Amino acid sequence: MSPLLEMTLRLLLAAALGAGIGYQRERAGKAAGLRTHILVSTGAGLFTLVSIYGFGGAVVDISRVAAGVVVGIGFIGAGVILRGQRGEGVAGLTTATTIWVTAAIGLAAGAGMYLVSVIATAVAVGILLLPKVRG
Repeated sequence: MSPLLEMTLRLLLAAALGAGIGYQRERAGKAAGLRTHILVSTGAGLFTLVSIYGFGGAVVDISRVAAGVVVGIGFIGAGVILRGQRGEGVAGLTTATTIWVTAAIGLAAGAGMYLVSVIATAVAVGILLLPKVRG
């Protein structure tokens, strides 16, 4: 398989898996929905691809990109978390976490870890479909 085709498939997989999680969040009426999750996963996948293929054979530490994505996505997730109206609680933790997990799935897809990224998506969507436990 040509490198360009391989990169394209990895990027498309990242987008599709992000869409799977984003669709659930959209249906649940959350602020970060389909487009946000597709873009997060695709962006993480693209950063991974650039770190692997984009430096023309130069010796680089590709793990730095993954670390940078994790830190950067933390800022996006923090923006989703909002204090309750009277400071009683916190809202948006699950949505922030789905953004974080979606970035990790995009990194995995971009790295060519196809089965792992698909399984992680299935696990994440399965968890999101569980009913809330109120106590």
